[in-house]
Amino acid sequence: MPEKIILANDNTESVKFLFKLRLPSLIAGLILGILLSFIISQFEHVISKNIAIVFFIPFIVYLASAVGTQTQAIYIRDLKDGQASFKKYLAKESVLGIFFGLIFALIVAPIIFVWFKDIKLTITVSLALFTVIASAPLISLIVVKLFQLEHQDPAVVAGPIAAVIQDTVSVLIYTLIAAAIFL
Repeated sequence: MPEKIILANDNTESVKFLFKLRLPSLIAGLILGILLSFIISQFEHVISKNIAIVFFIPFIVYLASAVGTQTQAIYIRDLKDGQASFKKYLAKESVLGIFFGLIFALIVAPIIFVWFKDIKLTITVSLALFTVIASAPLISLIVVKLFQLEHQDPAVVAGPIAAVIQDTVSVLIYTLIAAAIFL
């Protein structure tokens, strides 16, 4: 018999129980967030080439996170109902990630070019935006699946962990693309 997943339920559980259930993933997110700050600091030489690179970090991180959060929320909701097929979600959400990434990269490219008149910056942001949005559903689904396999409530654990992993991957992709283009 499979191990039962303990689900967070504000309607029936005490604040103490909910705190204990949620704290470990938030602590892990805190640690990974500090690691993310360290990673960004390692790209000071890239940022010094064009300070405008920094302007787009929150934008890139947010959009990837938003796409990943949508995927995750829908998948977790359907897990509860027993309706979710990981393989179907992986296929469909990957296609959606690619479409969203392409659309947003094409929308943002002319805006950045008109604003900064810098083709390198335009290519850097657009290419990074496409890549991080395309990868967001995959990261979100894999994190949820891993916690589901560990019999942990994915709604509690996967959110903070997937968010910081996605943020870290987004910043790494963005800064690596910037380094390749600007250095």
